Amino acid sequence: MLVNVSYNKPELKRKINMLVGEPFTLSERLKLNGIGSGKIIINSACLAIHNLLILDNNQNCCNIELRPKGILVGFRSLLESYALVIPYYKLVLYKGKSQEYSIYMDHYFLKIKADRNKTHKFIKKVMQQKALACF
Repeated sequence: MLVNVSYNKPELKRKINMLVGEPFTLSERLKLNGIGSGKIIINSACLAIHNLLILDNNQNCCNIELRPKGILVGFRSLLESYALVIPYYKLVLYKGKSQEYSIYMDHYFLKIKADRNKTHKFIKKVMQQKALACF
């Protein structure tokens, strides 16, 4: 689900929390050694996301946030913030090239650049959390 999260809308927050779970508590964040990815460059995206990204001339980048039952892929376009809400049961991760990961959910996809070791470690953490959530 691709949503605009720029404004405080309680019903949207409730829907997101139903899909991917409430945010981790502080103690859980410390146990996981962080739940955010930092800045990741987007190489390519599906048409819906691409149409949002081309509205400005900034570098196309995103970040990934772990949740108990899924992930949030956040990015900005113009002055708006968007999130791609992906529950683990719909998340598909591919590693095509050595420096690129593909994140798929239904008809949405993002290809992200993994040129730093931090990105590889974080994607590994996402896969571990996905495996734990399935049980």
